[in-house]
Amino acid sequence: MDQSGSPKKIVIVEDNPSLSDIYKTRLELLGYTCFAATDGIAALYFIQQELPDLVLLDLMVPDISGDQVLSIMRKSDWGKQIPVVIISNLNESEAPTGLRDLGIVNYLVKANLSDDQIDQLVNSILKPADEAEPLVA
Repeated sequence: MDQSGSPKKIVIVEDNPSLSDIYKTRLELLGYTCFAATDGIAALYFIQQELPDLVLLDLMVPDISGDQVLSIMRKSDWGKQIPVVIISNLNESEAPTGLRDLGIVNYLVKANLSDDQIDQLVNSILKPADEAEPLVA
């Protein structure tokens, strides 16, 4: 929850509907409000409309690629400060250069991720230390 008591908002940008549904369902069960976008145009719409507390951004999405979405966000007043985590099938070395320069919180490779790791990562970013549940190894 944010200071107003509203659930924190997350925009999930993922063109694989089943993966997007998994992220959305798990994060909503944790109490977050989620918006799912399957392409870059929808992503920018949701990000600008909702001003989320976090964006989970796939790089390889239709219409406008994830790195372009990030670039557009960072050049706008509404998107400069929103935390972004890249979740991609590309290793970071294969990704477009300059992503870290655009201010991402983390870069994760989908193949190396478990659902629990997504939950823990989101909680670590969005829940203040006094609210967060201890991580269980």
